[in-house]
Amino acid sequence: MRIDAHQHFWQIARGDYGWLTPELTRLYRDFLPEDLLSIMAHNGIDGTVLVQAAPTRAETAFMLSLAERHAFIKGVVGWVDFESADVEAEIAQLAVQPKVVGLRPMIQDIPDPDWMLKPELERAFNALIATDLTFDALTLPQHLPNLSRLLQRHPEMRVVIDHASKPRIRSGEFDPWAQQMAGLAANPNAYCKLSGLITEAGDNWTLNDLKPYVDHLLDTFGPQRLIWGSDWPVCLLAGDYRRWLSTTEQLLEGVADTSGIFGGNALRAYRM
Repeated sequence: MRIDAHQHFWQIARGDYGWLTPELTRLYRDFLPEDLLSIMAHNGIDGTVLVQAAPTRAETAFMLSLAERHAFIKGVVGWVDFESADVEAEIAQLAVQPKVVGLRPMIQDIPDPDWMLKPELERAFNALIATDLTFDALTLPQHLPNLSRLLQRHPEMRVVIDHASKPRIRSGEFDPWAQQMAGLAANPNAYCKLSGLITEAGDNWTLNDLKPYVDHLLDTFGPQRLIWGSDWPVCLLAGDYRRWLSTTEQLLEGVADTSGIFGGNALRAYRM
């Protein structure tokens, strides 16, 4: 089974996508399952993981309603308020939903860079572990030292690092991102998504711009803990679905078996 482990749907009229403004002209419209089905068929994708795009309970309910109606949505990464007094109960309620596979606070948008280490969040992380859900880490390079500390506190927690923590490919920065990602990869419960990289590379990106970053992720996480995702429709800011997929295939030409990256690893990381 070929899985796109990172895609989004949204409906503008729902009104809770604070980051989605008319200035993002390519993205400022509804993107729903019927928009993705033909793209999946054209590219040989069998199923997807639908990931939250708004920090609201309402959006998680919206995603679950779509997943109930569309079998190709194999898993949903939702959102809860990690600081809520009822966070354990909320996570337990979501965990019994068959398609809920993980939770994702939007760390990249939280002003406090140390947010994930706040003592009051321990209840949420412990609940994630207790319910066997996966933590999706939407981080930037500056968050990586704290993410490392978080995993030292909770080494048994499965974490999927979204978009390889958005390395600054556009400016050619490599270290300390590379060193910090290597440190995170030492934890066998840490996975990394090959997604979102073309957006970080800018409009005129080439395969060679991406290659050092992908090679480093292969060297550190290995083909057993890398997970491919399209980041559709956000990828439309820098390319399209087919171009990113074919570029990934070219970047992985030296890998003997890519079936894990394109499906099997997502099934394991998300317990699908």
